[in-house]
Amino acid sequence: MRAPERPSAPLAVRPERLATTVDAANLAVAEKPLSAWETIAANAVLRKTFIIVLLAAIWELYARHLDNPLLLPTFTATVQAFVAALLGGTLLPMVWTSLRELLVGYGAGIVIAAILTTLATTTRLGSDFLETLTAMFNPLPAIALLPLALIWFGLTPLSLSFVLIHSVLWPVALNTHSGFVSVSPTLRMVGKNYGLRSLRYVALILIPAAFPSILTGLKIGWAFAWRTLIAAELIFGVQAGSGGLGWFIVNNKNILDIPNVFAGLLTVIIIGLLVENVIFRTVETRTIRRWGMATS
Repeated sequence: MRAPERPSAPLAVRPERLATTVDAANLAVAEKPLSAWETIAANAVLRKTFIIVLLAAIWELYARHLDNPLLLPTFTATVQAFVAALLGGTLLPMVWTSLRELLVGYGAGIVIAAILTTLATTTRLGSDFLETLTAMFNPLPAIALLPLALIWFGLTPLSLSFVLIHSVLWPVALNTHSGFVSVSPTLRMVGKNYGLRSLRYVALILIPAAFPSILTGLKIGWAFAWRTLIAAELIFGVQAGSGGLGWFIVNNKNILDIPNVFAGLLTVIIIGLLVENVIFRTVETRTIRRWGMATS
Protein backbone atom coordinates (compact mmCIF):
# COMPACT_ATOMS: atom_id res chain seq x y z
CA MET A 1 0.00 0.00 0.00
CA ARG A 2 1.41 3.35 -0.95
CA ALA A 3 2.10 5.71 1.94
CA PRO A 4 0.30 9.03 1.80
CA GLU A 5 2.44 11.94 0.71
CA ARG A 6 3.27 14.54 3.30
CA PRO A 7 2.37 18.10 2.46
CA SER A 8 5.42 20.15 1.55
CA ALA A 9 6.48 22.88 3.93
CA PRO A 10 5.73 26.40 2.78
CA LEU A 11 8.63 28.35 1.43
CA ALA A 12 10.15 30.83 3.86
CA VAL A 13 9.49 34.41 3.02
CA ARG A 14 12.76 36.33 2.91
CA PRO A 15 13.13 40.08 2.93
CA GLU A 16 14.45 41.80 -0.14
CA ARG A 17 18.16 42.54 -0.30
CA LEU A 18 18.85 46.15 0.47
CA ALA A 19 21.92 47.97 -0.84
CA THR A 20 23.05 50.95 1.14
CA THR A 21 26.00 53.28 0.77
CA VAL A 22 28.41 53.89 3.63
CA ASP A 23 30.52 56.97 4.07
CA ALA A 24 34.24 56.06 3.70
CA ALA A 25 35.05 58.28 6.66
CA ASN A 26 33.12 55.93 8.94
CA LEU A 27 35.10 52.84 7.89
CA ALA A 28 37.65 51.36 10.28
CA VAL A 29 41.34 51.32 9.34
CA ALA A 30 42.10 47.94 7.77
CA GLU A 31 45.84 48.15 8.32
CA LYS A 32 48.26 50.35 10.18
CA PRO A 33 52.01 50.88 10.01
CA LEU A 34 54.03 48.58 12.23
CA SER A 35 55.89 50.04 15.16
CA ALA A 36 59.68 49.90 15.31
CA TRP A 37 59.63 46.91 17.66
CA GLU A 38 57.07 45.06 15.50
CA THR A 39 59.25 45.68 12.42
CA ILE A 40 62.29 44.21 14.16
CA ALA A 41 60.29 41.26 15.48
CA ALA A 42 58.99 40.45 11.98
CA ASN A 43 62.41 40.57 10.28
CA ALA A 44 64.73 37.63 10.89
CA VAL A 45 67.82 39.54 9.70
CA LEU A 46 67.16 42.40 12.11
CA ARG A 47 66.51 40.00 14.98
CA LYS A 48 69.80 38.16 14.40
CA THR A 49 71.66 41.45 13.97
CA PHE A 50 70.24 42.65 17.27
CA ILE A 51 71.44 39.45 18.99
CA ILE A 52 74.95 39.83 17.53
CA VAL A 53 75.15 43.49 18.58
CA LEU A 54 73.95 42.58 22.07
CA LEU A 55 76.60 39.85 22.42
CA ALA A 56 79.31 42.23 21.16
CA ALA A 57 78.23 44.85 23.72
CA ILE A 58 78.33 42.27 26.54
CA TRP A 59 81.81 41.19 25.37
CA GLU A 60 83.03 44.79 25.30
CA LEU A 61 81.64 45.65 28.75
CA TYR A 62 82.94 42.49 30.41
CA ALA A 63 86.41 42.86 28.86
CA ARG A 64 86.63 46.46 30.06
CA HIS A 65 85.51 45.36 33.51
CA LEU A 66 88.09 42.55 33.57
CA ASP A 67 90.82 44.90 32.30
CA ASN A 68 93.25 42.13 31.36
CA PRO A 69 94.09 42.07 27.61
CA LEU A 70 96.09 38.84 27.99
CA LEU A 71 92.97 36.99 29.12
CA LEU A 72 90.25 38.76 27.16
CA PRO A 73 90.81 41.71 24.82
CA THR A 74 87.91 44.03 24.19
CA PHE A 75 85.68 43.63 21.18
CA THR A 76 87.02 46.92 19.84
CA ALA A 77 90.63 45.72 20.08
CA THR A 78 89.68 42.44 18.39
CA VAL A 79 88.00 44.26 15.49
CA GLN A 80 91.02 46.53 15.11
CA ALA A 81 93.34 43.50 15.01
CA PHE A 82 91.03 41.81 12.50
CA VAL A 83 91.01 44.84 10.19
CA ALA A 84 94.79 45.24 10.49
CA ALA A 85 95.41 41.56 9.64
CA LEU A 86 92.94 41.78 6.77
CA LEU A 87 94.45 44.92 5.27
CA GLY A 88 97.99 43.77 5.99
CA GLY A 89 97.55 40.76 3.73
CA THR A 90 98.32 38.12 6.36
CA LEU A 91 94.80 36.90 7.05
CA LEU A 92 93.28 36.40 3.59
CA PRO A 93 95.89 33.86 2.34
CA MET A 94 95.36 31.78 5.49
CA VAL A 95 91.58 31.99 5.08
CA TRP A 96 91.91 30.77 1.49
CA THR A 97 94.20 27.91 2.59
CA SER A 98 91.63 26.74 5.12
CA LEU A 99 88.70 27.08 2.73
CA ARG A 100 90.55 25.25 -0.04
CA GLU A 101 91.27 22.29 2.20
CA LEU A 102 87.71 22.40 3.52
CA LEU A 103 86.14 22.34 0.05
CA VAL A 104 88.26 19.35 -0.99
CA GLY A 105 87.40 17.29 2.09
CA TYR A 106 83.78 18.41 2.18
CA GLY A 107 83.22 17.62 -1.49
CA ALA A 108 84.91 14.23 -1.26
CA GLY A 109 82.87 13.35 1.83
CA ILE A 110 79.60 14.25 0.07
CA VAL A 111 80.51 12.15 -2.98
CA ILE A 112 81.36 9.08 -0.86
CA ALA A 113 78.20 9.59 1.22
CA ALA A 114 76.12 9.76 -1.97
CA ILE A 115 77.61 6.48 -3.23
CA LEU A 116 77.04 4.65 0.05
CA THR A 117 73.51 6.02 0.41
CA THR A 118 72.59 5.04 -3.15
CA LEU A 119 73.81 1.51 -2.53
CA ALA A 120 71.91 1.42 0.76
CA THR A 121 68.74 2.55 -0.98
CA THR A 122 68.88 0.16 -3.90
CA THR A 123 70.16 -3.00 -2.17
CA ARG A 124 69.48 -4.62 1.20
CA LEU A 125 73.13 -5.54 1.66
CA GLY A 126 74.11 -1.92 1.02
CA SER A 127 71.67 -0.77 3.70
CA ASP A 128 73.17 -3.17 6.25
CA PHE A 129 76.67 -2.11 5.21
CA LEU A 130 75.92 1.60 5.68
CA GLU A 131 74.19 1.09 9.04
CA THR A 132 77.12 -0.98 10.31
CA LEU A 133 79.75 1.53 9.19
CA THR A 134 77.78 4.45 10.62
CA ALA A 135 77.40 2.73 13.99
CA MET A 136 81.14 1.99 14.04
CA PHE A 137 82.69 5.24 12.84
CA ASN A 138 80.16 8.02 13.49
CA PRO A 139 80.91 8.18 17.26
CA LEU A 140 84.67 8.31 16.54
CA PRO A 141 85.99 11.90 16.78
CA ALA A 142 87.66 12.96 13.55
CA ILE A 143 90.48 14.80 15.31
CA ALA A 144 91.46 11.52 17.01
CA LEU A 145 92.36 10.16 13.58
CA LEU A 146 94.83 12.96 12.85
CA PRO A 147 97.89 11.17 14.36
CA LEU A 148 97.05 8.12 12.26
CA ALA A 149 96.59 10.30 9.17
CA LEU A 150 100.00 11.90 9.77
CA ILE A 151 101.58 8.44 9.91
CA TRP A 152 99.87 7.32 6.72
CA PHE A 153 100.09 10.49 4.61
CA GLY A 154 102.75 12.57 6.36
CA LEU A 155 102.72 16.37 6.44
CA THR A 156 100.63 16.66 3.29
CA PRO A 157 97.13 18.01 2.58
CA LEU A 158 95.94 14.41 2.37
CA SER A 159 96.10 14.20 6.16
CA LEU A 160 93.63 17.06 6.52
CA SER A 161 91.43 15.70 3.74
CA PHE A 162 91.30 12.33 5.49
CA VAL A 163 89.94 13.72 8.77
CA LEU A 164 87.60 16.09 6.94
CA ILE A 165 86.09 13.25 4.92
CA HIS A 166 85.51 11.37 8.17
CA SER A 167 83.77 14.43 9.65
CA VAL A 168 81.46 14.92 6.67
CA LEU A 169 80.76 11.38 5.53
CA TRP A 170 78.77 9.92 8.39
CA PRO A 171 76.34 12.75 9.26
CA VAL A 172 75.55 13.33 5.58
CA ALA A 173 75.07 9.62 4.86
CA LEU A 174 73.01 9.06 8.02
CA ASN A 175 70.64 11.99 7.41
CA THR A 176 70.30 11.22 3.71
CA HIS A 177 69.51 7.57 4.36
CA SER A 178 66.99 8.53 7.07
CA GLY A 179 65.33 10.92 4.63
CA PHE A 180 65.14 8.23 1.95
CA VAL A 181 63.61 5.75 4.37
CA SER A 182 60.93 8.27 5.42
CA VAL A 183 59.72 8.90 1.85
CA SER A 184 56.05 7.97 1.62
CA PRO A 185 55.06 4.71 -0.11
CA THR A 186 52.79 6.71 -2.42
CA LEU A 187 55.71 8.59 -3.93
CA ARG A 188 57.65 5.37 -4.24
CA MET A 189 54.80 3.74 -6.15
CA VAL A 190 54.51 6.78 -8.42
CA GLY A 191 58.17 6.44 -9.37
CA LYS A 192 57.84 2.72 -10.01
CA ASN A 193 54.68 3.23 -12.08
CA TYR A 194 56.61 5.60 -14.30
CA GLY A 195 59.26 2.96 -14.77
CA LEU A 196 61.97 4.73 -12.77
CA ARG A 197 64.74 2.46 -11.58
CA SER A 198 68.11 2.73 -9.94
CA LEU A 199 69.77 6.14 -10.25
CA ARG A 200 66.81 7.80 -11.99
CA TYR A 201 64.55 6.63 -9.18
CA VAL A 202 66.91 8.10 -6.57
CA ALA A 203 67.42 11.38 -8.44
CA LEU A 204 63.81 12.08 -9.42
CA ILE A 205 61.85 10.64 -6.50
CA LEU A 206 63.94 10.12 -3.37
CA ILE A 207 66.20 13.18 -3.42
CA PRO A 208 63.43 15.82 -3.86
CA ALA A 209 61.22 14.11 -1.27
CA ALA A 210 64.05 13.68 1.25
CA PHE A 211 65.79 17.00 0.57
CA PRO A 212 65.00 18.55 4.00
CA SER A 213 66.88 15.69 5.68
CA ILE A 214 69.66 15.90 3.10
CA LEU A 215 70.07 19.63 3.70
CA THR A 216 70.19 19.04 7.45
CA GLY A 217 72.94 16.49 6.92
CA LEU A 218 74.88 18.92 4.75
CA LYS A 219 74.64 21.58 7.46
CA ILE A 220 75.81 19.19 10.17
CA GLY A 221 78.62 17.91 7.94
CA TRP A 222 79.73 21.47 7.22
CA ALA A 223 79.80 22.38 10.92
CA PHE A 224 81.73 19.21 11.83
CA ALA A 225 84.20 19.73 8.98
CA TRP A 226 84.80 23.41 9.78
CA ARG A 227 85.59 22.88 13.43
CA THR A 228 87.63 19.75 12.71
CA LEU A 229 89.70 21.67 10.16
CA ILE A 230 90.52 24.47 12.60
CA ALA A 231 91.39 21.97 15.34
CA ALA A 232 93.57 19.95 12.95
CA GLU A 233 95.38 23.06 11.74
CA LEU A 234 96.29 23.91 15.34
CA ILE A 235 98.45 20.76 15.24
CA PHE A 236 99.15 20.30 11.56
CA GLY A 237 100.07 23.95 11.00
CA VAL A 238 102.58 23.96 13.83
CA GLN A 239 104.30 20.84 12.54
CA ALA A 240 104.31 21.91 8.91
CA GLY A 241 105.34 25.47 9.72
CA SER A 242 102.46 26.93 7.79
CA GLY A 243 98.74 26.55 7.39
CA GLY A 244 95.43 28.30 7.58
CA LEU A 245 93.38 29.92 10.28
CA GLY A 246 94.38 27.36 12.88
CA TRP A 247 98.04 28.19 12.32
CA PHE A 248 97.22 31.91 12.46
CA ILE A 249 95.58 31.43 15.86
CA VAL A 250 98.27 29.26 17.44
CA ASN A 251 101.13 31.33 16.03
CA ASN A 252 99.74 34.53 17.55
CA LYS A 253 99.14 32.67 20.81
CA ASN A 254 102.82 31.74 20.92
CA ILE A 255 103.87 35.40 20.66
CA LEU A 256 101.12 36.47 23.10
CA ASP A 257 99.34 38.61 20.53
CA ILE A 258 95.95 37.85 22.07
CA PRO A 259 93.92 40.38 20.00
CA ASN A 260 95.08 38.57 16.85
CA VAL A 261 94.14 35.25 18.44
CA PHE A 262 90.61 36.55 18.96
CA ALA A 263 90.69 38.07 15.47
CA GLY A 264 91.32 34.56 14.09
CA LEU A 265 88.45 33.18 16.17
CA LEU A 266 86.26 36.05 14.97
CA THR A 267 87.12 35.11 11.38
CA VAL A 268 86.04 31.53 12.02
CA ILE A 269 82.74 32.79 13.42
CA ILE A 270 82.15 35.21 10.53
CA ILE A 271 82.73 32.51 7.92
CA GLY A 272 80.38 30.18 9.79
CA LEU A 273 77.66 32.85 9.90
CA LEU A 274 78.04 33.62 6.20
CA VAL A 275 77.86 29.98 5.15
CA GLU A 276 74.85 29.28 7.35
CA ASN A 277 72.85 32.44 6.68
CA VAL A 278 73.78 33.09 3.04
CA ILE A 279 74.64 29.83 1.26
CA PHE A 280 72.46 27.33 3.13
CA ARG A 281 69.65 29.85 3.62
CA THR A 282 69.60 30.57 -0.12
CA VAL A 283 69.50 26.86 -0.95
CA GLU A 284 66.71 26.33 1.58
CA THR A 285 64.67 29.25 0.23
CA ARG A 286 64.94 28.09 -3.38
CA THR A 287 64.17 24.45 -2.62
CA ILE A 288 62.25 23.22 0.40
CA ARG A 289 60.53 26.55 1.13
CA ARG A 290 59.49 27.00 -2.48
CA TRP A 291 58.28 23.39 -2.54
CA GLY A 292 56.18 23.97 0.58
CA MET A 293 58.20 21.62 2.80
CA ALA A 294 58.98 24.30 5.41
CA THR A 295 57.00 27.20 6.78
CA SER A 296 59.47 29.18 8.90
